[in-house]
Amino acid sequence: MAKTKESEVEERPKWDNKAEYLLTCIGFAVGVGNVWRFPYLCQIYGGGAFLIPYLIALVFEGLPLLYLEMAIGQRLRMGSIGVWKSISPLLGGVGIASMIVSFLVSIFYNTLLAWAMWYFFHSFQNPLPWSQCLVNDNLTGYNEECVKSTPANYFWYRETLNITPDIETSGSLQWWLVICLASAWCVVYICFIRGIKSIGKAVYVTTTFPYLVLTIFLIRALTLPGSTDGLVYLFTPDWEILKNPQVWLDAATQIFFSLSVAFGSFIAFSSYNAERNNCERDAVLVGVINSATSLYASISIFSILGFKANSAYNSCNEENILILTNNFEFSDQNITVENYDHWFKYLNRSYPGEVAGLDLRHCDLQTFLDQSASGTGLAFIVISEAVIEMPGSQIWAILFFTMLFSLGLSSMFGNLEAVLTPIKDLNLFPKWIPHELVTAIICLISFSTALIFTLGSGNYWFDIFNGYVGSLPLLIVALFEIIGVIYVYGMKRFSEDIYFMTGKKPNIFWKACWMVISPLMLLVVLVAYVVVQAQKRPSYLTWNPDYELFPKTESKQYPDWVFAIIILLSLLPVISIPLVALYKLISWRRKNTSARAQHSPFCNGGFEVETQEQKNRRA
Repeated sequence: MAKTKESEVEERPKWDNKAEYLLTCIGFAVGVGNVWRFPYLCQIYGGGAFLIPYLIALVFEGLPLLYLEMAIGQRLRMGSIGVWKSISPLLGGVGIASMIVSFLVSIFYNTLLAWAMWYFFHSFQNPLPWSQCLVNDNLTGYNEECVKSTPANYFWYRETLNITPDIETSGSLQWWLVICLASAWCVVYICFIRGIKSIGKAVYVTTTFPYLVLTIFLIRALTLPGSTDGLVYLFTPDWEILKNPQVWLDAATQIFFSLSVAFGSFIAFSSYNAERNNCERDAVLVGVINSATSLYASISIFSILGFKANSAYNSCNEENILILTNNFEFSDQNITVENYDHWFKYLNRSYPGEVAGLDLRHCDLQTFLDQSASGTGLAFIVISEAVIEMPGSQIWAILFFTMLFSLGLSSMFGNLEAVLTPIKDLNLFPKWIPHELVTAIICLISFSTALIFTLGSGNYWFDIFNGYVGSLPLLIVALFEIIGVIYVYGMKRFSEDIYFMTGKKPNIFWKACWMVISPLMLLVVLVAYVVVQAQKRPSYLTWNPDYELFPKTESKQYPDWVFAIIILLSLLPVISIPLVALYKLISWRRKNTSARAQHSPFCNGGFEVETQEQKNRRA
């Protein structure tokens, strides 16, 4: 039995070198959320003040969980399901929950790659297709929907998504998105075709390239007018905002999801390590680099947003200058952007009635900086609009959307590996089926399911998956993970394992976090999240040209059948945790009952023989 186990360990693949392992972990942790979610939270939560709860959550919640996953995966050398089954059969459902979450996340996450690919292909056009409105079908003017909104909005909602007015109107499959989605899954499959051998080579490009692009963007953005306004806005703290409990909740959830713990991917990646490897150093390195990347990306993004706000502010003033110049018959260049405020105060003081009758816009730089956006709105609308204003816009668009594709691809490595490794460890497919075919089957199933995101209502479904699949289920899985390792596997045993792997036992900080601080923080975040979600019925924003306040998005509540799907997506992944535990308990009870029955003296054949002998003696 021992020989068999040793041979299985020897047969398990290994990373070619430490760099491949670290790059894969960093690439998985650093995803598109670092570029479009973290800057948004900084923007709405007091700039630099948000860093305080964020760093506290990193130290006491994020890093301990990351270290725990890397250590247990490296020691037991199994995927998520195998690890939790070996700790206790009752915890087998935790691994299944991680695998289901990773599968569902990979389905919608790869749609980001498809969208980035679509924008990438269009970035070679001059001018960029989202820089101007198209002529209408009658050739009598520009498209009305585009004129009412903006060219960037129109290209995203109409040319890319061809979005429907609400989620109940499904629309048809958009063939261009189907092609991009199929291409994205083909790229993922090619990178996975030889398992960690091919992934390890791909991460040299997919993980390092985004840092190169962010650096190029930062250098270029810092030379643009208004970039310093964006950086001042980012780093100016609003300490009063820290009194808001929602800030602390969002900081805790952001660091949790940013590090991508509880997916089972780090367990799978570390299981391919050598048994004696300093996993503590790896966890701290990956965690710190991930958070530093969020801050680094924010500097680049806010430099660009500052430039965009400055351009919008100047455009606003130029419109007002044109109105004042025409109304008061000034000569051209008499009123400029630099002296506009002086002229406006003078005219308003001298001709208050006439100035009040003019249709002048209120231009305030702070207002333009406050216009926040996150997610797809930041990447495909705000940044794409900012790129238009930059000289050589095609080059910057190509670089940005290539970076988005690289970020998404390296995260997909972790999502799909968290599905394939448990499947392999559980031998769900016969051994004669090659790994390449198993990977192809999983990719094909995922692609077929993801076609829902290429419908006219696909963006609404994307938001549902993005908002609910990876939130509540991951918090529950993480809580069970830390309880399973520390209180079922045992702190003492776990410490000895770490000593075996690293040559030193975990210090008092790690022990305190694992035993008390991290579980309590997770429990508080979990309860707070459920309370916040339960207080209001979920709603979504629609893009409807017939809406009376268009181009503003219309807020609608989800219909009952969609609300039921949301609940299902939130509970389906974790339902395996109690079901597996209940099944194991019932199985144990049946075995114990049958075992007691076999050893019962009342069912023993020897008792009957003895009784028969007594009868013979009496006879």
